[in-house]
Amino acid sequence: MAISKKTKRIVFAFLIVLLIAAVFLFWPINTDGTLIKADEKLAEGKAAFLSKKDTSNTSEKKPNIIILLADDLGKYDISLYGGKSTPTPQIDSLAASGVTFTEGYVSSSICSPSRAGLLTGRYQERFGHEFQPGDRYPKNNLEYYAFKYLINTDSWRLNPKIEYPNDASIATQGLPQSEITFADLAKRKGYSTAIIGKWHLGHNKGFFPLERGFDYHYGFYQAFSLFTPEDDNPDIINHHHKDFTDKVIWGNGRVGIGQIRRDTTIIKDKTYLTETFADEAEAFIDKNKTKPFLLYVPFNAPHTPFQVRKKYYDRFPNVKDENKRVYFAMISALDDAIGRIIAKVKKEGLEENTLIVFASDNGGADYTFATTNAPLKGGKFSHFEGGINVPFALSWKGKIKPNTVYKTPVSSLDIFSTIAAAIHSDLPKDRVYDGVDLVTTVNNNKIAHQNLYWRSGDAKAIRSGDWKLIISGKTHEKWLYDLSKDKSEKTDLAQKNPAKVKELLAALQNWEKGLVKPLWPNLMHYEFDFGTQKYFVDL
Repeated sequence: MAISKKTKRIVFAFLIVLLIAAVFLFWPINTDGTLIKADEKLAEGKAAFLSKKDTSNTSEKKPNIIILLADDLGKYDISLYGGKSTPTPQIDSLAASGVTFTEGYVSSSICSPSRAGLLTGRYQERFGHEFQPGDRYPKNNLEYYAFKYLINTDSWRLNPKIEYPNDASIATQGLPQSEITFADLAKRKGYSTAIIGKWHLGHNKGFFPLERGFDYHYGFYQAFSLFTPEDDNPDIINHHHKDFTDKVIWGNGRVGIGQIRRDTTIIKDKTYLTETFADEAEAFIDKNKTKPFLLYVPFNAPHTPFQVRKKYYDRFPNVKDENKRVYFAMISALDDAIGRIIAKVKKEGLEENTLIVFASDNGGADYTFATTNAPLKGGKFSHFEGGINVPFALSWKGKIKPNTVYKTPVSSLDIFSTIAAAIHSDLPKDRVYDGVDLVTTVNNNKIAHQNLYWRSGDAKAIRSGDWKLIISGKTHEKWLYDLSKDKSEKTDLAQKNPAKVKELLAALQNWEKGLVKPLWPNLMHYEFDFGTQKYFVDL
């Protein structure tokens, strides 16, 4: 049977449409090949500073420094602040031996920018590390639109299409090479330095931990890694979540930049990572106990994936919710690991000569439904208290009075300045530092900060005294809270206090004058739905 000309035309037209659609879908998205370069002036200043002989006081004994950082640990996930879910006697004991900060803040509510601020003592927006580094961006229209419309990304939303960094440009994302870390300071003073844990500040040449002031590294470069390879080990409880990020983590946990490395050597190890980090920390202390050392231990617990050894899981037999039971057990394992490190310091007789800081990089990840951060509002990603008000404590026997409670705001930016003061290091004059020495501040009962600031794209916040102003991304809606009466941020006072809103806006805008444009774009934003209130933040 012959095909009619009309049918042929229809088939031909259909094929043309298919061809056009295919070309459109697989056509590469415009990419930006711009390589991120270090600020030349600051890079020169850094080189000059690190090569110059330190003229500060060198006669005093050099104290050891230990920084213990949890990952996505909420303030009320631990018993230090009255949390009932997970007893944390080791963290509680550390705080009791020194000072507990009831108003401890981080400079960002998400992992990498928060760590950039912590390591440098500077608001990370001052040097462009405002967003998470991007490991991968959409390559073509098919990937973009499939991700936007076909994949359930929960509250993560894809931003409008832009020119995305190409692979060469992505490779230059990380803590800018012009920045000085607290490891750089310590190494300049003759310290042995180590990072044991999660890095998440760049994974290409120029950004590796061993190039940023650390002599030794054990851990991984990525935002996450499996705590142990997923197999049929009866000693390990594995719990999966439904959100799309969890699928990515389980699939990519121990490949590429999620692999475990000792310095640059890839380690094939099946031990439970939280415990292994404690092993490594103990070994480093043992090796360096006769000389000054700086040890930074950024744990990945209790960040997803949810994996825990059965012995910790068995501590919570009355918790029926499997999700929460694994989460609580992971925190218990973290507490044990911290206790082991502290015990090692005491065993070696180093307690009076060791400054120990404990904090979390941001608030609890409430999207896992294992934590809510209650009574605080919101969680990881947000500028509400649940995202930025974190557990924070400092101990230094003989320097800080035990059972001290400090009740006004401090910042993770203060850790750098506290270390600098403790090791008697001078600082370069070519850049602004935003922290204070917490030892002096606490002992003299001074106010550490009148104002604290946050920015992630057009989502911003300021805390000034007890007042806090939050600005949503996308909608630019403003909310004002009096935290002295409303720590849960339930009652918006913006309409009743326009003068205070104006005052805080002016302070926020003045702070922004000292910031720079983000060095790389953000791919997504996150939407918080509080019922009558929606809040958006760029990631």
